[in-house]
Amino acid sequence: MSRSCTISCLLIFVCSCVVCISFNQGQPVTTPVSFIVPKGWPQPVYDFKQNPLTKEGIALGRKLFYEGMLSKDGNFSCASCHQQFAAFATYDHNVSHGFNNSFTRRNAPGLFNLAWQKEFMWDGGINHLDVQPITPITDTLEMAASIDSVLMKLQADTAYKRMFKAAFGDEKINTMRMTKALSQFMLTMVSANSKYDRVTRGEDSFNLPQRLGFQIFQKKCLSCHPPPLFTDLTYRNTGLEVDKYLNDIGRMRITRKPEDSLKFKVPSLRNALVTFPYGHDGRFYNLMDVLEHYRGGVIKSATTDSLVKNKIPLSNFEIGQLKAFIYTLTDSVFLKEPAFAPPGYENRTPKAPTEHLHQYKY
Repeated sequence: MSRSCTISCLLIFVCSCVVCISFNQGQPVTTPVSFIVPKGWPQPVYDFKQNPLTKEGIALGRKLFYEGMLSKDGNFSCASCHQQFAAFATYDHNVSHGFNNSFTRRNAPGLFNLAWQKEFMWDGGINHLDVQPITPITDTLEMAASIDSVLMKLQADTAYKRMFKAAFGDEKINTMRMTKALSQFMLTMVSANSKYDRVTRGEDSFNLPQRLGFQIFQKKCLSCHPPPLFTDLTYRNTGLEVDKYLNDIGRMRITRKPEDSLKFKVPSLRNALVTFPYGHDGRFYNLMDVLEHYRGGVIKSATTDSLVKNKIPLSNFEIGQLKAFIYTLTDSVFLKEPAFAPPGYENRTPKAPTEHLHQYKY
């Protein structure tokens, strides 16, 4: 090879390197995090290609989830209404407390297995997880803030500037990045390690009441609460009397269709032991109240679901066994997982043996 040819090749190589370096400058150097679908579960519906999970994005979302600055007065974070020990529902309250001593309109649902959901809220009024946080942040009865004011507070915080840069490549803080980070954290909230799950994996076994309860469940509850999510994610009128104060018409508020009157999303029975009270307005304080409603309290109307309009025959014995089975859906590992707790909590608490649940990649 001639000297001139060699020099030309070197120049081309150097120029290529400069172009590559210039192209990569400013791009986020993030740590991908895996999302593993539990064995036997369907594929998630969330599009991870539009918001890939990263260690930095999840850390930012976690901090935002527990951040009071997302509310008008700084007193309310997402975690205020979604408490980990209650499977990220509101423990022991029919509706949550909001800004200026107000009460919200509905019972806060548990947050878990969100990657498998296309619609959110009791009426399905939000059709994407990345958009969902905007509603409670701006609702005057919840966090009562404006998005602009929240962004201004975050932009003035040097710690957040560093975290947004780590997650997205620069210090720019906007609505899309904020909500995508929140989604990344919430997507990691996978509840799949209850006793029921261990039984299906061959790692545990039901006792007699639990086994009998599962058999009764399969005959009388499976249509609306199929595993593994234990909800079919549909909207149904289960024969509830309208609360005269709240006057909540359910799904009809979104669709404006009379046939959707008083229909609400079927809740998951996972972690039901800790997510009481039950129902869209928290009217049922315990599981016994719920089961009593289905065997004797269903009100017939034009939109009452055909599966319950004639009530569900349940003996006291069957109710006892059903409750025994529902208790097996409590995921105590999920309720205590340090990775879902406020930032820094894992430094004070021994790590739970749940690594297999948190290596999410998709």
